[in-house]
Amino acid sequence: MSELTAHLDLPGGVDALTAAREVTRTVLTGWRLGDLQWVDDAVLIADELVANAVRHGGGCPRLYIHADGTSVTIAAVDGSAIVPRRRDPDRDGGRGLAIIEALGAEWGVTDFSDGHKRVWARLTAPSTATAD
Repeated sequence: MSELTAHLDLPGGVDALTAAREVTRTVLTGWRLGDLQWVDDAVLIADELVANAVRHGGGCPRLYIHADGTSVTIAAVDGSAIVPRRRDPDRDGGRGLAIIEALGAEWGVTDFSDGHKRVWARLTAPSTATAD
């Protein structure tokens, strides 16, 4: 498989979550990556990344999806330099990074000089990938 990349400027607010889920599912299905469960996991990761960007990052987030044959990276870029941290879950949240850690192979943060950041999660590409 060659490298594949998609990115989208998302609307603000809750509409960003809907768009992120739909785009992630459409892109990964269009690239013929993984079975339905793997795609569902990737969609959930995208949803959590974008939810954190909307809730804590300020501005309209951007979504990036990149596949390179061995892994798929999903990232959300937002307008804040504050690095996410894992916290104890409560009725207001705190489960997002735990979900990302459970479903992904790794995650991290890339800081940009303009005060924005990219929070990314990498998933192992499914061995059943058929994209070329």
